[in-house]
Amino acid sequence: MKYELGRCLLEERLQEAGIPLERLALELRVRRERLDDFIDNKRVMSLKLAISIADILQCEVRSLYELTPSNEHR
Repeated sequence: MKYELGRCLLEERLQEAGIPLERLALELRVRRERLDDFIDNKRVMSLKLAISIADILQCEVRSLYELTPSNEHR
């Protein structure tokens, strides 16, 4: 099944993990503004970064975005 990415759920996952955005940015060695762009849906995180974020937050990669099934036919 094909999915479309919806809203980024990074802010919610950070709250659940009790980890501040600044700490995540430091651990990933990225600028906080880059993470803000994900949260504001201005950018989509790469799979590599999403895996690293999920590992730090101890969540599933799929839980970082709302996913909706695509209506596109094969």
